[in-house]
Amino acid sequence: MNTLFPIFLKLEQLRVLIVGGGYVGLEKLTAVLANSPATEVYLVAPEIRTEIKEIAAEYPNVRLILDTYAPSYLDHKDLVIVGTNDKEVNKQVQQDCKTKGILVNVADTPDLCDFYLSSVVKKGDLKIAISTNGKSPTFAKRFREVLEEILPDTLQEILDNLQLIRNKLKGDFQEKLEKLNEITKVMK
Repeated sequence: MNTLFPIFLKLEQLRVLIVGGGYVGLEKLTAVLANSPATEVYLVAPEIRTEIKEIAAEYPNVRLILDTYAPSYLDHKDLVIVGTNDKEVNKQVQQDCKTKGILVNVADTPDLCDFYLSSVVKKGDLKIAISTNGKSPTFAKRFREVLEEILPDTLQEILDNLQLIRNKLKGDFQEKLEKLNEITKVMK
């Protein structure tokens, strides 16, 4: 049973540390910036891929640190994503995060994760996160592709219209809810 609690974080209000400058670090940095481009991101690694350097050159909020991981890099961080190819370093970062009360994700190691990064479908303001409880990121990716294909490109227009209607509705919360439920029941 999937007991994960889904939330959407305002990453642009948090400081994120990514440990690892290889392919996984690139993947995680790209995912963070695709969803929250203004997020303050620190990436630490003894070697950093050229693609990461190119991304950092486009985002002044991304800071690259060419160094091996040290616990001091956790200072003033709110969230940590680990993606090195060294299992001992990954475990050490996870333990250090636990000590400091920082939520951590260790790529491809569900037992060390406080949270999983989901596969995300975006259509305008609609964002759908998909989780397989860490069992199959590949399935989540494929399901995302299916949803992206079947969801209409007009969704943003629909959302904008629903917001206009919502803003014009009169009455208390319950009355507004009933009216919006009536309007959107055609989606069943």
